[in-house]
Amino acid sequence: MTAESDGLAGPSRASRLRSVQLTHLGHACLLVEAAGARILVDPGSLTPGFETVTGLDAVIVTHQHFDHVDPDRLPAVMAANGTAALLAEPSTVELLAAAGVSAQPVRPGDERRFGGLSVRAVGGVHAKLFEQDPVVGNVGLLFAADGEPTLFHPGDSYDLTPSGVDVLALPLAAPWTSGRGTIEFLRAAAPPVAVPIHDGLLVPLARQVYVGLVQSRGPERTRVLDLAGVGPTEM
Repeated sequence: MTAESDGLAGPSRASRLRSVQLTHLGHACLLVEAAGARILVDPGSLTPGFETVTGLDAVIVTHQHFDHVDPDRLPAVMAANGTAALLAEPSTVELLAAAGVSAQPVRPGDERRFGGLSVRAVGGVHAKLFEQDPVVGNVGLLFAADGEPTLFHPGDSYDLTPSGVDVLALPLAAPWTSGRGTIEFLRAAAPPVAVPIHDGLLVPLARQVYVGLVQSRGPERTRVLDLAGVGPTEM
């Protein structure tokens, strides 16, 4: 599908809706549309076609790993969105600079506004696979706008479970977690809605198993909304 037909092309600012819409573009990459802003999160190497997205106000990268940022294709999406800001966790800024891509650092506690949408960075450290592994930076992202659901994208960490989250982007599978860890994180956050992400390492049947797991073992109040292949979805 073309960007126009699959909802990836940006509407004019005058026609932007005030409701929150999410599009799961693949793996950890989400297109967030709320309060007059369009923000692309974690366009990595496992996400096809993100460089066709237009009308963006910002691209935000939670951390430096290849499945969350693709330095080879990132310049194309920035060129297609000439006024968009590129924000990244500080060590990721350095990695991108080495690849010839300029980004602004976003640190835990920083808050940026795009239209009526606030984006606050939280956390700071990527989950570890082994204790002896080096520390890798990671920022979770809290999206909030007056009268709209609050969204949390944790990047690659379950360390922080902010209160009052309405929509949780829930990593399904990764070397740094387990099915049990995913369920414990979901239960701790207990959001009204959970959207599965971080699924690019799973074959289709395994993905069904993981989605079924969070559906059956998550909090009773939580609705698991699978956006894979669905397109823009209003929250």
